[in-house]
Amino acid sequence: MNPGVLTFLCGKMGAGKSTKARAIALERNAVFVSEDEWLASLYPNEIKTLEDYVKYSNLLKPKMKELVESILSVGTDVVMDFPANTVTQRLWFKGIYSSVKASHELLFIDKTDDVCLEQIAQRRKEQPERAGTDTKEMFELVTKHFVAPTPDEGFNLIHEGKHL
Repeated sequence: MNPGVLTFLCGKMGAGKSTKARAIALERNAVFVSEDEWLASLYPNEIKTLEDYVKYSNLLKPKMKELVESILSVGTDVVMDFPANTVTQRLWFKGIYSSVKASHELLFIDKTDDVCLEQIAQRRKEQPERAGTDTKEMFELVTKHFVAPTPDEGFNLIHEGKHL
């Protein structure tokens, strides 16, 4: 049996990664795994700063890696709504698909800062519980760490949008 395909996404905060990940999972009948949903379920009201996010995300990742490897190994596709926004984060995904010899695709949603900030403002209206973290200040803080993927990283890269 061939392993499933792992799809993961890169893009600045507010670029539309979660929306796109859900659509891909539905379209492909793939398992959808959302970091935000898992973190909210396991650590409710604990994530208020970037440091909190990093702490709890790092606690979650080892078990998520095992889970996703298990799903891929039985031939089921997985779409992970976990950020692949730094070289280190992307290496984590590489460890997942490499360990089970699965195919992969990295979708880079490339949006301008203005578009991302507009979408974050809209998300605050639609999901008021995120108002504390979905701010311009958080966007700027997180964006300082963002590193766009490059072809030399060796991923099956799909570039969507054009950064203006």
